[in-house]
Amino acid sequence: MKVAVAGCCHGALDKMYETLELLQRRHNVRPDLLLCCGDFQAVRNEADLRCMAVPAKYRHMQTFYRYYSGEKKAPVLTVFIGGNHEASNHLQELPYGGWVAPNIYYLGYAGVVRFRGVRIGGISGIFKSHDYRKGHFECPPYNQQTIRSAYHVRNIEVFKLKQLKRPMDIFMSHDWPRSIYHYGNKKQLLKMKSFFRQEVESNTLGNPAASELLQHLKPTYWFSAHLHVKFAAFMQHETSSKEELPKATKFLALDKCLPHRDFLQIIDVEHDPNAGDSLEYDAEWIAVLKATNSLVNVTQSSWNMPEKNGLHAKWDYSATDEAIKEVLEELNHDLKIPCNFTLTAACYDPSKPQKNMQPVHTINPQTTEFCAQFGLTDINDRIQQAKEEGSGRGECEEEEEEEEMDSTGSAEEPSEYNTDNSGLSSINPDEIMLDEEGGDEDLSTCSVDPSPDHPPEFSTSFSDIRIMPDSMAVSSDDAMDSNNEDLEKSGGSKQGEEKSSSERPLKRIGGDENGNSGIKKIKRRNQAIYAAEEEDKTD
Repeated sequence: MKVAVAGCCHGALDKMYETLELLQRRHNVRPDLLLCCGDFQAVRNEADLRCMAVPAKYRHMQTFYRYYSGEKKAPVLTVFIGGNHEASNHLQELPYGGWVAPNIYYLGYAGVVRFRGVRIGGISGIFKSHDYRKGHFECPPYNQQTIRSAYHVRNIEVFKLKQLKRPMDIFMSHDWPRSIYHYGNKKQLLKMKSFFRQEVESNTLGNPAASELLQHLKPTYWFSAHLHVKFAAFMQHETSSKEELPKATKFLALDKCLPHRDFLQIIDVEHDPNAGDSLEYDAEWIAVLKATNSLVNVTQSSWNMPEKNGLHAKWDYSATDEAIKEVLEELNHDLKIPCNFTLTAACYDPSKPQKNMQPVHTINPQTTEFCAQFGLTDINDRIQQAKEEGSGRGECEEEEEEEEMDSTGSAEEPSEYNTDNSGLSSINPDEIMLDEEGGDEDLSTCSVDPSPDHPPEFSTSFSDIRIMPDSMAVSSDDAMDSNNEDLEKSGGSKQGEEKSSSERPLKRIGGDENGNSGIKKIKRRNQAIYAAEEEDKTD
């Protein structure tokens, strides 16, 4: 079957689906499934915008609400994970996954599903070491810390995924697995994104927890987004025994969803021709959720997952064949995920804007039904109980924060990782000041329909890494850091664009009469997103 993979959507669903329709008309290619690697922005109303960690002036409604209301329906089954620019209050309603709109399914904090026999897993959010070992304690209305910590990856989700033993076909993460850049055309990557160099050379770019999952799960494909650059890699995994067959992962990072960008990738995936067209639960994953249910934590306290170190009576929570069989029997061998989407919030009405709408903590019926069916803890219900009991650790405070800044957190126990990709190096061009009067990026106007003189280069097969565009192809010589003159010549225009952008002087805004600097810090990659959205709005 054909699977379309997209990077950061940023709420531009109309553009994304129109591009798929264009692909079908021009190239006679119709995907059976669409995967999105985070920053989906399932924004239903003005309250959801308040829960999205971006500066206030860049909070735009975009087009998801039309699919939420039923005005439109996704033309292809869409499965997505969360990123770091999301309506966190909406996604939090579905910690185990669920439908955010008809035909659009969210995988939850972490999840595994099946479609036509293809096993698809994913983990939402981005890695920050200071929140990694905390529980999911956040709830709306968020304060300046929790609006960001809400989308940070937690160790319990990684622990659950590491209990899986059966083969994985496709896996998604928003940020890249750390070190994956060593398995692809690293020179070309650094030409396009020169300010990654220090992190790449120090091996601190990317998510270390995702790197562990990559080595444990060894999926056939791994897709990511976040860094807004297309990059391919091929990783050959080491075998643990002579009997184990060699495994390899084809990695692809996608660019953001903008017209005139090659933000979609089409791959051919082997599937079960006898399987139905419905999205299905994965029996092993359900069994793991049941086995790890006692580990659910809704506090800010840092804690470690069980491990074989003499401190835990049990450390193996993997699913036995008997446990998987029990799940199948509970479902009468019908793994079809019910189409039980329910509206849980008022939908945005352009004719009646409600700028003062406030977010509320909601218990989603889909989650209630899922937890009741499998005997799981409803995380939001547990948080609600903690609030009612006046628990200081689980209490949510209403405090609006308009500007983007990193979660500061408090002193915590040492992380199991000795580095943190949450902050870039102390001197990094990726961290720049955002001038109030304009962005630092030169953005061109966009249109959904690519120029007829330059049709998009869609690859309809991923069976061989060499079929990809030359700028994204993996060079074994480059992976070993050998000099290659041909690579030096490729991608020259992109290098020039990136260089001119990175060499521009940093902009600052003057202080106020009280001596406050008024400086707003924002990452270059995020600035480009917001500026592009603002440009689209004026079109």
